[in-house]
Amino acid sequence: SEWQIIRQVGSGLSNKEIAAKLNLSEGTVRNSLSNILSKLGLRDRTQLAIWAVQTGVLIRHFDEEDV
Repeated sequence: SEWQIIRQVGSGLSNKEIAAKLNLSEGTVRNSLSNILSKLGLRDRTQLAIWAVQTGVLIRHFDEEDV
């Protein structure tokens, strides 16, 4: 889900590492990341990582729903 990708970006993983960990293609990760950034109004994965840390996404448990 998008939450899983957000958590992985927040943990510092690359698209390739995220794809391997979540059994996705790198293209799927890139597309999802682009959608996530657009939904949240963020510029890049660095901003997303900061957002994830600041909002506590890395430590909270979320249902596997999309953003």
